[in-house]
Amino acid sequence: MQAIICAGERQLSVQETPTPELTAGMIRVKIAFGGICGSDLHYYQHGGFGTVRIKEPMALGHEVSGVIESIAPDVTGHTVGQRIAISPSRPCGHCRFCQMGIHNQCLNMRFYGSAMPFPHIQGAFCEYILVYPHQVHPIADHLSLSEAALAEPLSVGLHAIQRSGSVMGANVLVTGCGPIGSLLIGALRRAGAQTIVAADVADLPLTCAKAMGADHTINLMKTPDALAAYKADKGQFDVVFEASGSAPAFMNALDVVRARGVVVVVGVGAEVNLPLSQIVAKEVDVRGTFRFHSEFATAVRFLNDRLVDGRPVITSTQPLSAAVAAFDMAADKSKSLKVQIAFDA
Repeated sequence: MQAIICAGERQLSVQETPTPELTAGMIRVKIAFGGICGSDLHYYQHGGFGTVRIKEPMALGHEVSGVIESIAPDVTGHTVGQRIAISPSRPCGHCRFCQMGIHNQCLNMRFYGSAMPFPHIQGAFCEYILVYPHQVHPIADHLSLSEAALAEPLSVGLHAIQRSGSVMGANVLVTGCGPIGSLLIGALRRAGAQTIVAADVADLPLTCAKAMGADHTINLMKTPDALAAYKADKGQFDVVFEASGSAPAFMNALDVVRARGVVVVVGVGAEVNLPLSQIVAKEVDVRGTFRFHSEFATAVRFLNDRLVDGRPVITSTQPLSAAVAAFDMAADKSKSLKVQIAFDA
């Protein structure tokens, strides 16, 4: 079979690799679509992120959908030909965090396409992969396999909302309106946020944010001081979701969130020096959010029932043979949001 392999910075290619043999307890899936994520881009552009580096060739990808091709005899409840979204979350189930129900913090997580452990966890940008039954989530007949591949980034947004505590009736700011930020906005609309303001430095993501349910949009490249009015009276937003990974955006979040408000850090980017006096004086909660687990099933239900319509997020679909060009396209944030690869094109 063919797979998209990254061996280091700017070392990306489509290679022939062995097709996985079906084993007991497993399901073999023919991959249909895969969405290029920010972490995939970091591996391609920089060979990793932070202290995490690619040390051996690794298949990328974790936002995937497909069709069940074969099922081990000891697996029940699924059928060949079933169209599915695939959760990339594979916690061990035994470590102390799994036993606490915090599966996304599993000490032995095998998340597709991750160079955090060594040997690396191979990704899902392959023509065929083996999955556990718990990873399989059937999709509705009317939902395209392309849309189904959005379940993973939508799950990230849902987990971020869980980390915020509650957004019911809240005034919310989302900074960074790429695929994660825009899908987060769709989820915030479903979760009962009262007012959603979206901020970015480009028009394309803001157009998407509006389509996903934002009430107001701000282009900070055109109007750098547009958030200044929200700093009045110790801040105006109940919750701020910082999804850009930008240090200035995080600092702005602390200025515009109200006293005893919550800042949820979604995007991973530059390290910052925390202004502790400001955090202490305003009693601001700064909360991290990392991946997801149980939220994946909710994301699939939302997509199946069109409670969240992710179609505005998908800006391009490219064939597997054009994988490198697809990654370059995805890296241009002024022209692309979610670029997907069609494995059966």
